Amino acid sequence: MKGFQCILLLFSCQFLYTLALECEVIPGNLKQIDAGLGLVGGVNNDNESFLFLGNGFLRINESLKHFTIGPAGEFGVSPANVLFKFQSGSFRQIQGVFKQIDAGSEIAVGVNPIDDVFCISKEINSIGPSANTHWTQLTGRLKYYSCGPYSCWGVNFTDNVFLRRNVMSSSCGGSAFSERVNGTLSMVEVATDGSVYGVDSKGSLLQRLGVSPSNPIGTGWQGLIVCPFGHKHVTFDLGRLWVICSDGSIRRCS
Repeated sequence: MKGFQCILLLFSCQFLYTLALECEVIPGNLKQIDAGLGLVGGVNNDNESFLFLGNGFLRINESLKHFTIGPAGEFGVSPANVLFKFQSGSFRQIQGVFKQIDAGSEIAVGVNPIDDVFCISKEINSIGPSANTHWTQLTGRLKYYSCGPYSCWGVNFTDNVFLRRNVMSSSCGGSAFSERVNGTLSMVEVATDGSVYGVDSKGSLLQRLGVSPSNPIGTGWQGLIVCPFGHKHVTFDLGRLWVICSDGSIRRCS
């Protein structure tokens, strides 16, 4: 009996409870979404890209499979893994071959098609599009990588979750050691305020509780229910949670 109680206690510490949220449906259909600094962008299954303007998503003239917006700027990855940065009113190609990119902090980070991980400091990123943009390769392999103001979170090909501490605008690599975090995720997003959300392979939506500058790893996962039949992608900005459901429909929760 004591062993069973210990198992229950351990489980409750790692996955605390599930919370159902009240959200509104936003017209459109997307496979990936990202929000930062009050802007929201996304792409659909046809690699058409969109920005949320007014009350809906407006298509922009760029073919992307992944789109990110944040303090580091606006970046996109084409279906051929070509990297673009929005500069002077248009997307311009910059050095790098990526399948996923993130601009959620003052640094930009991403992973390439073979799961190598890269970052670029604020100083180098501020120079703008350049054929000689220098990306720093980090140790380890990840399929998804996202950074906030004081830590970065990543997911590898087996859905294990990792944390990298001490990430700064001048030192995008942070600590060389990446900690394993309990649980599994297929994607993870760190917001500009440091909050952490993710979706697992079963379509469950999760939020990491207790995350702070003094405790970036947090205390446990809280399940959230936004979509009736599962979740695909998530992002958070300025108190609003944006979620892509398994069928591609879009929800916004305040």
